[in-house]
Amino acid sequence: MQAQPTQPRVALPGVRYRDEARLRTYLEAGVLGTQSLTSAFREAFAKHAAKPALVGAEGEYTYAQLDDLTDRFGAALLRLGAQPLDRVILQCGNCNELLIAFIGCLKASLIPLCALQAFRKHEIGYLGNLCEAAVHLVQGDDAKFDDVAFAAEMRAQVASLKITVQARGTQRGEAATLWSLIDGMPTSDALELLARVEDDPFQAVVFQLSGGTTGVPKIIPRFHNEYLYNMQAVAAWNRYTSDDVLFMPTPFMHNMNMVCFFGPILLSGGRVTVCPDISTETLSSTIERYEPTWYGLAGPILSRVAEQMKRATPATKAKRKMIGPKNAPRLREMLGSPCYHIFGMTEGVIMFAQEGDPQYALDESVGRPVSTWDEVRIVEIGGETEVPDGETGEAIFRGPYTIRGYYKSEKEDVHRFTADGFYRSGDLMMAEVIDGKRYFFFRGRTKDVVDRGGEKINAEELENVINRCPSVHASAVIGMPDPVYGERVCAFVVPSPDDTPLTLAKLTSFLESEGLAKFKWPERLELIDEFPVTASGKRSKVLLRQQLIERLQNEGAAHAANRG
Repeated sequence: MQAQPTQPRVALPGVRYRDEARLRTYLEAGVLGTQSLTSAFREAFAKHAAKPALVGAEGEYTYAQLDDLTDRFGAALLRLGAQPLDRVILQCGNCNELLIAFIGCLKASLIPLCALQAFRKHEIGYLGNLCEAAVHLVQGDDAKFDDVAFAAEMRAQVASLKITVQARGTQRGEAATLWSLIDGMPTSDALELLARVEDDPFQAVVFQLSGGTTGVPKIIPRFHNEYLYNMQAVAAWNRYTSDDVLFMPTPFMHNMNMVCFFGPILLSGGRVTVCPDISTETLSSTIERYEPTWYGLAGPILSRVAEQMKRATPATKAKRKMIGPKNAPRLREMLGSPCYHIFGMTEGVIMFAQEGDPQYALDESVGRPVSTWDEVRIVEIGGETEVPDGETGEAIFRGPYTIRGYYKSEKEDVHRFTADGFYRSGDLMMAEVIDGKRYFFFRGRTKDVVDRGGEKINAEELENVINRCPSVHASAVIGMPDPVYGERVCAFVVPSPDDTPLTLAKLTSFLESEGLAKFKWPERLELIDEFPVTASGKRSKVLLRQQLIERLQNEGAAHAANRG
C-alpha cells in the first residue's frame, strides 16, 4: 500500500514544513487528519445553516449566510486577479466584514497575513515585502486614520501588492469595496470558481505574527490540518457547544482569539458576538442583548463591563465562564462566575485550567496543555537540562501544532529550536504534579517584551527606532506596571548633548513620523544622565525597573497625601 502523502502539493519558498517522520507519527496515531480547516468550516456551516453565526449591533448573519458571503468574496478576489497561495494582508478592526474576508480567503486558498489595524509603514512595509503580499485589505471607514490612502502608499513601497480592498465605507481611490465585490459575484459563479481550487491539508493556511520578541514581528506559518486540530482540541477541552455565545472583543486576527475562541466556536455552531469598538456602550449593549456564555476579559475590557457583570442575576452568573491570563481568584470573587487561566503561544502550545481542577491549580496555575500529545519540558535557561518539578526554568515545547520554524528564518531558527525540535519559548515556568496531573505555573519571561493588554511590544525594536531620534543618545524600554493594561511602555533616555529638551510629545511625534504603530509608543519618558549597570558593567534593566517602581510608588503616595 502506498504511504499517505505528508507534504503539500506546492512547497512555498521560505515556509518550514513539518518534520516528515514526526508528522507521519501524528497521522498514523490519528492525532492529525487529512481534512483542511476550510473543509471543516464548510461542514460546520452546513450543519448549523439556520443558526446565527455572527451577532452584534451591526447585523446578524446565519451560518448559511456566512457560507454564501465568504464563497462570493473569496471567488471575487480570484476573479480580480489573486492566485491561490497569494498572501493577503488583513488590516482591519473587528467587524463582520473582517471575518467574511478571513474565511473568504481560506476558501480561495489565499493566505491571510494577520496584521493589526494599528500597524503603520514600519510594520506593513517590512511584512508586506517579506511575504510578497498581493492583496491589502483595510477597514476603509477608520475615523482616526486614512487607511485607504495608507494602502496606496504601501503599494508604492511593496512591489508585489496589486489589489487593494476596503472592507467598509464609501469606495475611494483604486480600492475595491468588499460589498461591491460580493454583490458582483453570483453564488453559482462563485461555487464554480472555488471548485477549481485545490484543498491541501498540509499547506499553510494563515501567516500569523509573533509578538516581536527579537525586533520586528516574525511570520509564523500555520497549516490547515494542525490549525484545525488546535481549534478542535480547545473546543473539546472547554466543552464548547452550539448553545455557546462568545464575547471576546480583542482583535480577531490575534492567534489566541482565532484558535481558542472564534474559530472553535464557529466549528461548534455557537454564536460569535462582533463588537466594532470597545466603548462601554457597545460592550454593555452586546452583553445585555446576547448574554454570552464565554468571556475573554483582557486589558481595558474588564474595567468597562465589570459593574454590569456584577449586577447579573445568579442564573446568568452560573451560565457564564471567563478566561484570563491571571487573577482568576479575584475575578471569580468580583464577578461571581468561574474563571480559568490560559497560557498560549502563536507558535503552538495552548494551556487552560478547567472545571474540576483542584482549587490551588485553578487559582495559581495556567493549567495543562489541551492535547495529550503536547510535550513540555522545563529546562535550564538557554540549555536542555531539565530542572526538577517545583523549580523555575525555561519552558520548551513540541507537539502536533507547534511550529518547526519561522518564515524565511532558517538560519536564525537554529538558536530558537533544540536539535530534536523543541521550541524555546523564552517563558519561565514551573511544573508541579497535583493529584497525579502535571500543572504549569507561569513565572515571567526571559525575553525583553512589554505586554500591553495582550499586545507584545519588543523592547529592542522600539529602542532601535527611538535611537534614531536626533534628541536621543541612548534608550532603554521598560514595562511599567498598570492596573488596566498590565504593563505600559516607559522609555528611559539619555538625551543627546546640546539639543533642545526632549519631551514625551516630541518623542512620540518622531515615532509617528517613522511610521511606528501607536500602541508601541512610550507613555512615560524618564530622562537620565546614564544607565545603571551591573557588577560586570552591563546595562541593568532590573535596576531601571526598580527605579521606576519606586518613583511610581512615591508619586502615588504624594497624590494620596494631596487628596487627603
